[in-house]
Amino acid sequence: MARNAGGNNNNTAKSSATGNHQGTAAGTSSAAAAAAAAAAAASAKHKRSSSSNRNYNFNLSSKLMLDKWKTLVGCLSLAVASYFGYLGYLETRVNTPFDNHKMVSASGLDDPERYWGSYRPHTYFGMKTRDPHSLVMGLMWYTPSNLGPDGHGIRHWCEQGDNLDGYGWTHHDGRSFGLQEIQDLPFEIKTSFVKFPGEKQYGGDWTARISVRNTTRAWDRSISLIWYVALDERTNGHIKYVSDEKSPEPGVYGESQGLGEFQVRFHAVKGRIQHKSYLSTVAPNLSKLKETIFAHFRAFPSKRGNRFIGLPGEIVSQNGVPSTNPEPNLIAIQITAEVDFTLDITYQSTSGFALGESIPKPPTGRAYTDALQAKIGEFDKRFEATFQLAAKGYAPDMIRFARNAFSNMIGGIGYFYGASRVQSVHTQNPVPYWKAPLYTAVPSRSFFPRGFLWDEGFHGLLLSAWDIDIELDIICHWFDLLNVEGWIPREQILGVEALAKVPEEFVTQRNSNANPPTFFLTLHKLLTQHKAQLSQKGRFATLERLYPRLQAWFNWYNTTQRGEILGTYLWQGRNASTVRELNPKSLSSGLDDYPRASHPTMRERHVDLRCWIALAAGVMAELSTLLGKNDVKYYETLSYLTDNERLNRLHLDPYSEHYADWGLHTDSVTLKRPPVLTPQRTAGQRGAGGAPQVQQEMRRYVSKQPDYKFVDNMFGYVSLFPMLLEQLDHDSPYLGKMLKDMRDPELLWTNYGLRSLAKNSPMYMKRNTEHDPPYWRGPIWININYLAVKALRHYGQADGPYADLARKIYGELRENLVKNVFRQYQRSGYIWEQYDDSTGEGKGCRPFTGWSGLVVLLMAEQY
Repeated sequence: MARNAGGNNNNTAKSSATGNHQGTAAGTSSAAAAAAAAAAAASAKHKRSSSSNRNYNFNLSSKLMLDKWKTLVGCLSLAVASYFGYLGYLETRVNTPFDNHKMVSASGLDDPERYWGSYRPHTYFGMKTRDPHSLVMGLMWYTPSNLGPDGHGIRHWCEQGDNLDGYGWTHHDGRSFGLQEIQDLPFEIKTSFVKFPGEKQYGGDWTARISVRNTTRAWDRSISLIWYVALDERTNGHIKYVSDEKSPEPGVYGESQGLGEFQVRFHAVKGRIQHKSYLSTVAPNLSKLKETIFAHFRAFPSKRGNRFIGLPGEIVSQNGVPSTNPEPNLIAIQITAEVDFTLDITYQSTSGFALGESIPKPPTGRAYTDALQAKIGEFDKRFEATFQLAAKGYAPDMIRFARNAFSNMIGGIGYFYGASRVQSVHTQNPVPYWKAPLYTAVPSRSFFPRGFLWDEGFHGLLLSAWDIDIELDIICHWFDLLNVEGWIPREQILGVEALAKVPEEFVTQRNSNANPPTFFLTLHKLLTQHKAQLSQKGRFATLERLYPRLQAWFNWYNTTQRGEILGTYLWQGRNASTVRELNPKSLSSGLDDYPRASHPTMRERHVDLRCWIALAAGVMAELSTLLGKNDVKYYETLSYLTDNERLNRLHLDPYSEHYADWGLHTDSVTLKRPPVLTPQRTAGQRGAGGAPQVQQEMRRYVSKQPDYKFVDNMFGYVSLFPMLLEQLDHDSPYLGKMLKDMRDPELLWTNYGLRSLAKNSPMYMKRNTEHDPPYWRGPIWININYLAVKALRHYGQADGPYADLARKIYGELRENLVKNVFRQYQRSGYIWEQYDDSTGEGKGCRPFTGWSGLVVLLMAEQY
């Protein structure tokens, strides 16, 4: 219906329209034309409008696209810049200080009492100030008949190769005086100094004495002594020699920013001077003083017609070329004398006095002797009051031995300045650390005359018993070397003299590598045994300033050295690709070649490091409580790491019931020399002999592939750490097992101390490379034995099933250690780095009055 209706309507409309069109045909023709024109115009306008719209839309789209590209390129550029900026940031972190606030609050002349000192432990006798660019002075000597090529026979730096019969400080208080004996047969040389601060500026005056006597009366009767004054390359000052003709008191006169005006004079107290001479010249640097002096030796005729070796006077040249800087930086005075002979050398500060005013002089001769004897008497009284060895019944010779051991440690404190060379994974090459001073004791004046991080914590145990402020100052200097990551380089090689003693391969320190955090041992002793002293003289303020750095240091260990499993840790830095080493060293552990898993991986677990971090957590908790800080996380960490059940799951070998490392390991490794190589002859070579054979260096061969397991055949120092750091429960059955095995002569026990590795270990006394003899694979070390004695005393005093056994072993071990170190000192004149586990004889370098000096605390039973 609808469709039809619609059709009808259309027809009607059409008929109507047709009729209208026909009726008005003449009138509509012009209208049609106009309509057509209008339509054409409208069409043209529409086309123009459509074209314009299309152009507008295209321009808008292009602009939007361009903006998007610009935004994308900008974002990419920003991302690239941020990425490289972040890499640059990572590169700089390794040598960026922790913050701008220094731990050392009193340095240089802020502490005038300790401004001057024997802070050059690498020399037999030297003096300098605690100024980064201090003028230095020192002694050389030689016997004219023993002078050899290249200066051989001149004594200056402490050298093992000099083969002296003994040397070391016999009295030294770390502040005001020192007395040393040197046995260089046929001569006995005594060096001493006493400081006289008075009311003078720049640390006051001092007198040094050098006495020489012939102990045999059969050999040389004359000796040549050389005392030199030298400027560091950045010392802001000058020196000059004033001769007999120009002054009634010849000597060295000078001035520097750190010393003001001063005079150094020489006074013969006893004996006859045969001849004297001097050298005023330019040395390349402080590490070349001996070479510079030797290069200027000349032969002169004496009044008796003989010839003597002397120095030529003013030679302002360098390597034979006139120096561009005519100012000398080295003045040396040589005095050759008949022995017995005594020479006093005075240093007099002359600043701060008006013209014509009388300037007090430091004493010489009898007055100096009296001052020195007074200091010795004060020292002996204080030594007994501190360690009470006479009260314990020790004989005088053993007390002298202990006094010498302590004096050589505190007398071996040095003051260094310079920048370490460091590297991180983010730096392509080594970069310099910031320049900084370091006030620290040294392990060995001859072989290790510089700062070592884990040694210094042990040194602090003895030094803090004598002078808590010296120890706190040492700690502050070390923690001024903390970088923004919380890392401290483990070996400090600061200054040209220190650098000259270190092989190139050991200079660069890597920020992935740790060292045992033994300063926590020192801090624990301070917090438990010296708490009353800490509350005096603003010492708590030092701990307050130290606290954020200790937090950062602890966090660095707890993050960078952690293992794959919670509560496990590993020493970074082992070389997994080496074929030269029987067992890749873990230098960062401090135990160097102590055998670990044979094939280093990131899945290793090192039990000693876990124990060190547990110790650190405990000390941080104790310090946090004392200072009113948040201590919860440290107590939680301590509780977690000392939980014996967790410790046993991760580190107790179920078969041997020994604590052990875990890792990829096999015992089936040997060092063998590869087959000899015979290079091919070239076409021009003739003869039956052919080319020479080339012998290759020994390398490691593995006869059985490793697998992941406990390193169970290496019972030794590492296995003892849960006990050494007193983290085993008193009633743990594994404590009883450890004590019995420790006392077993077939394992660790000897009559001289605990050996470092059990006799039944496959690595016992094995060389690690063709050139490296066993180091921590059998010999006896005093620092670990000290920890063992300390722990035995702890377990012997606690209620538990093994207290009686611990007390018994404590007495035996302590006695064995003290007797043997003393016996070897009497035999050789030295305290040694380590001791042979078969004979007890001293081994390694000497003198080693770093941690081997802990024998004093063993004698005093101070732990």
